[in-house]
Amino acid sequence: MSDPDETDEASAPPVTMLLEPRDGLPPVITTTRALKDAASLLAEGSGPIAVDAERASGYRYGHRAYLVQIRRAGSGSFLVDPIAFTDHSPLAEAINDTEWVLHAASQDLPCLTDIGLRPQQLFDTELAGRLLGHPRVGLGAITESVLGIGLEKGHAAVDWSTRPLPDDWLRYAALDVEVLVDLRDALAAELEEAGKTEWAQQEFAAILAAPPPPPRVDPWRRTSGMHRVRKPRQLAVIRELWLARDALAQSRDTAPGRILPDTAIVSAAVEQPKTREELIALPIFGGRANRRQADRWLAAIDRARTCPDDELPSPNLVSDAPPPARSWPDKNPEAAARLAALRPAVAAIADEHTLPTENLLTPDTVRRVAWEPPEDCSETGIAERLQSHGARPWQVGLTARPIAKALDRVDRTATP
Repeated sequence: MSDPDETDEASAPPVTMLLEPRDGLPPVITTTRALKDAASLLAEGSGPIAVDAERASGYRYGHRAYLVQIRRAGSGSFLVDPIAFTDHSPLAEAINDTEWVLHAASQDLPCLTDIGLRPQQLFDTELAGRLLGHPRVGLGAITESVLGIGLEKGHAAVDWSTRPLPDDWLRYAALDVEVLVDLRDALAAELEEAGKTEWAQQEFAAILAAPPPPPRVDPWRRTSGMHRVRKPRQLAVIRELWLARDALAQSRDTAPGRILPDTAIVSAAVEQPKTREELIALPIFGGRANRRQADRWLAAIDRARTCPDDELPSPNLVSDAPPPARSWPDKNPEAAARLAALRPAVAAIADEHTLPTENLLTPDTVRRVAWEPPEDCSETGIAERLQSHGARPWQVGLTARPIAKALDRVDRTATP
């Protein structure tokens, strides 16, 4: 009997590697004249516009765009250096009222919005792939499986704030929009065939309608590895070092982790050095760059050490979210029983429609309904609760009744 994997490989369509933009590598647009010319050409083109952006995450502070790639039928491809301009309005006027095609739109839209670029209509190829149940939805993987075209993906994590940008990086960036509209058309046809076009349109509209996320409460609590620290005084060290690092990173326009990694912050919180010598004896703090900043880091630790008791951070973040589900059997057994019933019910619906469970209902929504169900647990009451948590109409239509039935079974089982 033949190996199933070999059979799958033999039946898979041949893959053609796309190594060069079909119209050649476009120059990077850095002048106002060139930007206006590109905007005019884009306005004269036809059909949706493929858009992508490259950031310098891990290198620079914040998430601004350092390169914007655009392609439209009849216009060609354009590479725009957004750092070269303070006014991007010519480009915005040319493309903002047209459908954009992006891959993983929620990642790129914030940095594009910051420079005045935001579409009125959207098609997200990554999200479409999820709704269709594609097992791999990265741009390279889904382009290969749907179009039979392979993309070279070797420069995703480079420092896009580098100037001038190397040609091989620019070639990689241009190829990201080369076949994006073709991918959109193929996925749109799949959505139509699967009866999921309306689902996708609701999802895309929700992305565009979503407000900017509110500022994080106590962002220092996201320090990696801080689960090792529980004492309030140690948490204060993490807070003060995080704030000192963030201020320095912002002033230098450098990613905070490149100035002082989270592991060093947690180590200082555990050890709480009192002198410069004790500080630089810790891993990472003894490096040349951090020895120069030793006084800054020691001052932050001293602020934590002298912080009044009533100003020390609590080990628990104040939140309206339910506690971790692992604690429910002890804290709220009834809620634990509801969650145990809802999870498989939602998963079964997702499997039936070839969806990732998290794209049917977010895990947070399921937990919130299980932790605090509405007084009216009828289908109507559940539908209203799901809507209050941001579920789209198609999600509510698929899940409200099964959730109401699952909660009813739990209630009847628990009732003597």
